[in-house]
Amino acid sequence: MTEPETWKSDRIGSARAGTNPTVLAKLPQSFAVIGDTQFLPGYCVLLVDDPSIDRLTDLPKRQRLEFLNSMDTLGQAVEAACRAIEPGFRRMNYEILGNTDPCLHAHLFPRYEWESPAHIGRPVWLYDPEEFYGPETALAPRHDELRLRIVTELADLGAAT
Repeated sequence: MTEPETWKSDRIGSARAGTNPTVLAKLPQSFAVIGDTQFLPGYCVLLVDDPSIDRLTDLPKRQRLEFLNSMDTLGQAVEAACRAIEPGFRRMNYEILGNTDPCLHAHLFPRYEWESPAHIGRPVWLYDPEEFYGPETALAPRHDELRLRIVTELADLGAAT
């Protein structure tokens, strides 16, 4: 693993250490991060801030509600940012799956009118992995304006702690 990418092996630990370059903000019980892939511009992930938390129900009720509130807040920020600069923004999809990664996290996917008819109304996981993770959709400087808008929206919502 190259030095600039070592943070990927411990996304929460690197977020806690301030070395995860995808972090947008620290929110209650979580870190808001922009996705490594931007096949749907504005894709973000909400990472629980304690890597020992495996599922939503591992959090006490108050902390669970804080995590879910942070998911809602991040969704509001992504929606506002995407509406402002991404043509054809349609809606937000929210998912907490827990099938692969060993810590609680939520996926926030903006959806667009320009998606192919084969994808509109269907889960994003049905996209071809090459489309989903291909080099042309990787997070890059061309996403800086969208990233800044999301950060600004989070600040305007008073979300960052």
